[in-house]
Amino acid sequence: MAGRVDFSFYLITDRHQVCEGTLPEVCSAALRAGVRAIQLREKDLPTRPLLSLARELARLASVHAARIVINDRIDLALVLATQAVHLPAWGASPSVARQLLGESALIGSSAHSADEAVRAEGAGADFVVLGPIFETPSKRAFGPPIGLAELERAQRRCKIPLFGIGGITIERVRDVRRAGAHGVAVVGSVMGARDVERVCADFLRVLKS
Repeated sequence: MAGRVDFSFYLITDRHQVCEGTLPEVCSAALRAGVRAIQLREKDLPTRPLLSLARELARLASVHAARIVINDRIDLALVLATQAVHLPAWGASPSVARQLLGESALIGSSAHSADEAVRAEGAGADFVVLGPIFETPSKRAFGPPIGLAELERAQRRCKIPLFGIGGITIERVRDVRRAGAHGVAVVGSVMGARDVERVCADFLRVLKS
């Protein structure tokens, strides 16, 4: 349900892109800036260190009344009782996650086309992260950028919130919002920043304007 999505800025982690400090330090700075949803997406971490990291981030988030969304791992979301999971387009169905996590869970889904976004909504996702909208090295495996026109097509067909991802910079936020996105999902622009708190505050300011 769209009412569960009370954020417009969705930060996605990648500890390999962190410019200064540790991933928890980056997330803490983002939370201080006002970020209220962080997806833990460290796919190469084994289960035990991933669970430890998730617990650390969950503690940080609780201080700021924010959410930690676990990427893909429904089992870890259950262990942590986060009731928030993000599913890849080719992963488990949102309907399966809903059965396991409960009706109150927040379930996001990735999509790379308007058709995939529609399918995710039909399967019960609360929101969809759609992209890559623009060219970005981290999303080349998913093919060429789909562009703002595909985001507009998805917005016309979906009722749930859509987040644009892929090459998102502060300068592009308004274009993504004009194309119909509820918000933006960001990785590199924050993970690689030297002043994470300032960059996040700038994103949030533009999203509110």
